[in-house]
Amino acid sequence: MNSHLRSAMVFALVIILAGCGAGGDNQGLEYAPNMYHSVPYEPLSQITEEGAGEAAQFLSDTEDGHGEYYNSNPLNPNRMTMRVPPANTVPRSKGGYLPYRIPKDSLDLAARILTSPFDSVEVQAILKDGEVLYDRFCEHCHGAKGQADGLVAEKYPGVANLTGLAYQNITPGHIFHVITHGKGLMGAHGSQMSPEERWKIAHYVKKLQNQ
Repeated sequence: MNSHLRSAMVFALVIILAGCGAGGDNQGLEYAPNMYHSVPYEPLSQITEEGAGEAAQFLSDTEDGHGEYYNSNPLNPNRMTMRVPPANTVPRSKGGYLPYRIPKDSLDLAARILTSPFDSVEVQAILKDGEVLYDRFCEHCHGAKGQADGLVAEKYPGVANLTGLAYQNITPGHIFHVITHGKGLMGAHGSQMSPEERWKIAHYVKKLQNQ
């Protein structure tokens, strides 16, 4: 190998290794600073100064001529990337459901006041969906027919027999609340399925009880 080429390669290697060193106030070279120092933007606040962030150690590489922190939308009349929701508004899910606010320890209240969003005709139409969801989330504990004979129940006695006399008269609202918050051995499932899916399971459980 040519000695000049060898020397050039050694020199380049030394430069690369030198860039890997860090300590104290010298944190070395960063070859992709935006990957290490991402800016956590707050969506409901806007920085309108186009040069904001130019003095930072890392700058935007978008080549748009703006500083790193500029995040306003000039096409919006209020220069906002996201509009602030109106005061006192409450978020709804895709199906129009309000957030479920009845606390875990208020099962009796939920059983009395909760009403299904499905009318009697719609209930018949969603039972197939309820069966699919029941098989996915409930069958391994409560069994295919709700008789507490699932595989999990074989290992952990105490799983509720949903067809037993103690559960025959519970309301769909009772079932919805227990699915949401859990009860006894059963964990909460409110984060795993939508309100609509929980109601579908509740109606399917009532079908199992009436068979």
